[in-house]
Amino acid sequence: MAAIAIVTLLACPAFLHSASADQHDASANPYKVGLAFRRFTPKEPYNWRGAKAHTLNTTVCYPADASTPEKPLEIPALNIFELGLATQDAKLAASPTKLPLIAISHGTGGSGLSMVWLCEALAAHGYIAAAPDHPGNNATEPYTLEGFSIWWERARDLSEVISGMLADPEFGGRIDAKRIGAAGFSLGGYTMIEIAGGITNVDQFMRYCDSSPADDLCKSPPEFPTLSQDLRKFRGEHPEMFQHAGDSFRDSRVRSVFAMAPAIGPAFPAGGLKKISIPVEIVAGQSDPIVPIASSARYFAANIPGAKLHIFPGAVGHYVFLNSCTDAGRKAVPGICVDRPGIDRDAIHRETIQLALRFFRSTLR
Repeated sequence: MAAIAIVTLLACPAFLHSASADQHDASANPYKVGLAFRRFTPKEPYNWRGAKAHTLNTTVCYPADASTPEKPLEIPALNIFELGLATQDAKLAASPTKLPLIAISHGTGGSGLSMVWLCEALAAHGYIAAAPDHPGNNATEPYTLEGFSIWWERARDLSEVISGMLADPEFGGRIDAKRIGAAGFSLGGYTMIEIAGGITNVDQFMRYCDSSPADDLCKSPPEFPTLSQDLRKFRGEHPEMFQHAGDSFRDSRVRSVFAMAPAIGPAFPAGGLKKISIPVEIVAGQSDPIVPIASSARYFAANIPGAKLHIFPGAVGHYVFLNSCTDAGRKAVPGICVDRPGIDRDAIHRETIQLALRFFRSTLR
């Protein structure tokens, strides 16, 4: 049910406005926000993971010209997310002439638009942000087993989007190629570790899930309830699809990464994590029932040299790092929209934004 509701919303990019005013208070943000959409087409052969669409559909947020009007667009009848203030195809801000770029990776079954709260916030503070829909694993098209199983290819998606943005006629000339970072949520957080230089070991992950310390990370995600058993069967029948799991997907253009509730910690040998040499910052909720922090967030922080870790205390769960939801969303998909009592998703977003801004300002100088 969650997937159907999200598809209804995210397949309509024209309806992108209306949101919490405090998130984009003009007095607090230096720039107005522009929004654009791009379709990047990597050279073939490319691993599309069974997806029908063979383009990397990407949401782009950017600093807009000060004259840009902030008039909310019409909202469809069923809209689960609050999507902020942003003007589609607005003119880029004239200065500064060069802007840093942040590639954003969404979580399992989400989309670039599910992370628009962060995308817009970065743009409001002088960053160009590009958030692709990962093939076979996004809410704008049917899910595929390959898209939920071949995690490491997501880092390649980000690299292709970075190349596409640098070559883009509108944005390419305005991006400072020496100031490129990345941010991701959940499986997008795993993608941050990959693109920073971590190496996936699927056998190690399977052994962990077969062991007594295994936690809820090994359960199928709500977005794909049969994934655990399907993944094992798929791997046995198609070992060739896993032959690149142990490759390095390090992109040397990415100078720092910010991971929110990063997943699949047990898939990374500690020795490989210790070789990561770029700045890494991690944020997570203490009571995450989907991706327990002991086996992922804390494991990454303990083994990546110099990694910073911020744990939100209390009943902060996993989906708090998605967009805030409308009343319709809380009724339609409470699993991703309703937080535990006492949790203010907007407040978590504000603090996360401040952490991300401080991190990227210090690491992308």
